[in-house]
Amino acid sequence: MQDQFIADPQALHLFFTEDVYLVPEARVQAGDAEALPVDDASDTAAEMTGTPVEPVTPEISETVPAKAREFKYLGNNKRNVLILVNSQSEQVSNEKGRELLRKIVKSVNLAAADFALLNYAGYPETDFSELAAFFNPEIVFSFGVGCNQLGLPDHALYTVVTEGSVKLIFSAGLEMLDDDMQAKKILWGALKQLEL
Repeated sequence: MQDQFIADPQALHLFFTEDVYLVPEARVQAGDAEALPVDDASDTAAEMTGTPVEPVTPEISETVPAKAREFKYLGNNKRNVLILVNSQSEQVSNEKGRELLRKIVKSVNLAAADFALLNYAGYPETDFSELAAFFNPEIVFSFGVGCNQLGLPDHALYTVVTEGSVKLIFSAGLEMLDDDMQAKKILWGALKQLEL
């Protein structure tokens, strides 16, 4: 009985209610609009249903989905906090900048596992939507990466702003911020608003 289903083409019609097309790979290319060869499946379907069936030419999309960009970052991003720095010469910043960042992170009760730290200097053409798609941040601290670089409208420094459901704080670079006591005080006030 099992051999009958394999060998008898009429038995296969019990299982395949839709037309089946055999497409040779060599003939199918993006943008190829010619009709693909069809066996007598449409004739057989017409016999079974009593209505004529026209072969369908499959549409082939010419667009290939872009591969998502991969980012090298520090941390595990467990709390969906993205920290952007912008240092051309260092992995994160100079020693004073790294120490300031440690203090800021500690002051808002974040551990290394809680955030993702990305040096934007390695990805200068990346916009906010790419970062948001990859990191899925709820909060972004941006040190030395401006709104315009991320493709966002202008926002004031050291204030909490919202883009969609993401809260962002833009700041001067860590090196500059370390030397500006007034800016550090204003930033601290903004950080307290986040209630981390």
